[in-house]
Order: sequence, then structure tokens, then C-alpha cells
Amino acid sequence: MITAGIISAAPSALRTLVLLMSPSSGSGAQLQPLTLVIMIAFLLGVIVAITLITQAQRKIPVQYARRIVGRKVYGGQSTYIPLKVDTSGVIAIIFAQSIILFPSTLASFIPNEAFQSLAGLIQRGHAFYYIVYGLLIVFFCYFYTAIVFNPVDVAENMKKHGGFIPGVRPGTQTADYLDFVMTRITLAGAVFITGIAIMPDAIMSSFKVPYIVASFFGGTGVLIIVGVMLDTMKQIESHLVMHHYDGFMKSGKIKGRR
Repeated sequence: MITAGIISAAPSALRTLVLLMSPSSGSGAQLQPLTLVIMIAFLLGVIVAITLITQAQRKIPVQYARRIVGRKVYGGQSTYIPLKVDTSGVIAIIFAQSIILFPSTLASFIPNEAFQSLAGLIQRGHAFYYIVYGLLIVFFCYFYTAIVFNPVDVAENMKKHGGFIPGVRPGTQTADYLDFVMTRITLAGAVFITGIAIMPDAIMSSFKVPYIVASFFGGTGVLIIVGVMLDTMKQIESHLVMHHYDGFMKSGKIKGRR
């Protein structure tokens, strides 16, 4: 439903672009064809960047010690722990927007001049707004990552099953190493998400277009659309793989060899 609502605004944004490019437009900000080409190329670059960061992960190699129980050998395998660069996704932006809009909402109910002046600083277009907005996004990126990923639990489970990271001792050192790596890659993801969040404002300022057009160049809308498209593609791929596997099982060994 959210994705459908975002996509439903695309015709209005396209109509606004056409009006801005037409000579009869009453708006002072006329778009030239070259500017439109630059905007489209920039949009494609943003989509590619979001796709890469959304799927980006740091693979931590893990080896399992070989155990011999009776005549059977267990373990001795090599795998990895996938640590996502962008764990929070759009959630960090949503939380940050909720917090940064709270003073403005509260100022409408509190007739205090000092409080309203402070709330006025946290308005879109002010430098202080973007500083606070960016810090909130970074904070919630780390906050959400700390909730969904516990390096201590991961290290204990690895140690319990005989797994270890090459060059790192099992237990506390493994947990510290995972926490160190996760902290670094989360910072990269948080900086990227912050840039995507303020991208519509930068587009509005640079190309002099309304927000309905600029909103498709960043913010929560693009993140949600790209995320849903990636999830849909993964589900389609998994269904195709399962369908192929079921067909192989039903065909039997003789048909499978043909």
C-alpha cells in the first residue's frame, strides 16, 4: 500500500515536469532539456547507488573445527557471516523525521516566543535543521543495528558450535571484532542514508523544482520503492528455483538425465 501510494504520485510529478518545460508555464523556474537529461541521469545513479548499498555486505569468514564422533566426521566447513552495510534501511529516516517534526508540532500548542524561535530553527531550509536531521539518522542507524545484531550472542553461538574467525580467538575477542567491523560499516551506511534523506532538498535548491518532483530523487520514497523491487525480485527468483527443483524431483532420475 505504501509503495502504491508513492508510485501513484508519479503522474503528478511528471505533469509538473511537463509544465515546467513548457514555454507557457507561469513558473519562474524553467527546465531546459539538458537539465532534464541531467536530472534523469542523476536519478538513475541514485537508484543504482541505493541498490548497491542495500545489497552490500561485509562477509566475515568463519571456519568450523573438525570433530570425529565414532566413524563420522563433523565440521571442517568454511562459511561466512554476512554483515549488512545498511541494516536500518528506511526505518532510521522515519524515526528521525518523527523526532525532528515534534518541536514544530509542539510549538503550535505552546505560545512561548523562545520555544517557537527554537522550533523555527528546526525547519526545512535551515542549516541547523539538516545538522540535527543528519545526526538523528546516524543515531537511529546505530540504534537499530544494535537491536537486531548482537555480536556477543553471535560469538557465543559460534563458540558453542566450534566455529571461529581465522586469526581471532573465540569468545570475547570475536565479539569485539564483530562489534568493531559492524561499527565501521554502519557508519558508511548511515552517511549514505543521510545523503539520500536530504537529497530532495538539494534537488529543489539546485534545479528549482517543486518537492513533488524532487521527492523521487531521494528520501523514504525511493528507498521504499527500491527495497520493494529488490524483495520482489528475490521472491520471484526463489519461486523459480523451487519450481525448477520440484520439477526435477517429479521427473525422476531417468528424465532428469535426459
